[in-house]
Amino acid sequence: MHFSLAALRRWPDLEGPDLPATDAADRLILDESADARRGATPGEVVVIGDGYGALTVGAAADGARGIRVHQDALTGEQALAANAERLALTGAFTSLPLESGLTADARVVLVRLPRSLDALRDLAGLIAAHAAPDVVVFAGGRIKHMTPAMNDVLREHFARVDVTHARQKSRILVSRGPHDGRDPAPRREEHDGLVVCAFGGAFAGTAIDIGTRMLLAHLPDLSGVHGDVVDLACGTGVVAATLALRHPDLVVHACDQSAAAVASARETARANGVSDRVEVTRDDMLRSRPDASAGFIALNPPFHVGAAISEGVAPRMFADAGRALRPGGELWTVWNSGLQYRPALERLVGPTRQIARNAKFTVTASTRR
Repeated sequence: MHFSLAALRRWPDLEGPDLPATDAADRLILDESADARRGATPGEVVVIGDGYGALTVGAAADGARGIRVHQDALTGEQALAANAERLALTGAFTSLPLESGLTADARVVLVRLPRSLDALRDLAGLIAAHAAPDVVVFAGGRIKHMTPAMNDVLREHFARVDVTHARQKSRILVSRGPHDGRDPAPRREEHDGLVVCAFGGAFAGTAIDIGTRMLLAHLPDLSGVHGDVVDLACGTGVVAATLALRHPDLVVHACDQSAAAVASARETARANGVSDRVEVTRDDMLRSRPDASAGFIALNPPFHVGAAISEGVAPRMFADAGRALRPGGELWTVWNSGLQYRPALERLVGPTRQIARNAKFTVTASTRR
């Protein structure tokens, strides 16, 4: 099957001229792995970290079937499904969590290198633990996002790591000889009595970022709140767990589109003894929540789309929060003061008041009209 990777879309994620669905690293991974993939039988090809489906669709177009895929971002899964449907390749792959079933007996693994070394360590250990002894891993990315430490992490789990020649500012690390495999396990750190758990790739890891710290310091008393309490873009679940600890009768709904974040938030809730009152869901913003159902939403919005910085992410979250809030419900948001989100909050949610501000961050409360 002949097709152009340039035809792939990012939808339902943000789209734009500066936000391509594929890049030179995807093309290089496909080219370098072509011979290995030709020798693989159905079910032996695995793809990890495929942004919007370029690696999966490219492998399927070359004839691979039974491809097992893991993408951290839910919007990446949705984009892959949409791209595959347009190309009549829907049945060529299955999306799976980052668990043993993903890499069991795999012989060819295509990886977009994560920027987090902990995330790379998690997936390298998983491949080494469950893939076939002759597995070959083609892990690539843009050179500007690669570091020599990535080679070191791969060598923790593979006997041989070769580096390809660069092409179009991209490079591939080819790993063979798996050893010392292990399944991913969360890291833990305690902060003033709160235990934070994080799998590799979760934002801020086991730390608490300064924006979240500022939001925590100013969260209101939610006794008697009407409607659901939601931690949107929950990350490792720090806000959700804190709210549950402060309010023993409260049930908190936490959500994030990142699989690593969702797994981390569940572990954080469990470590703090509130897993029975913190419900964690993998969701694209608040898509699964009914209109006018929430009385309170906390949000520390991301400003990255993959490796790209974009100010278009937060306004989409504000709009969805406005939809999900009941009249009189409040969205409490922390944001980098330089981004000047207040007009968007006023427009998309409702009247907005400043709760706190310092040199870097602002905390606001927006009331649904």
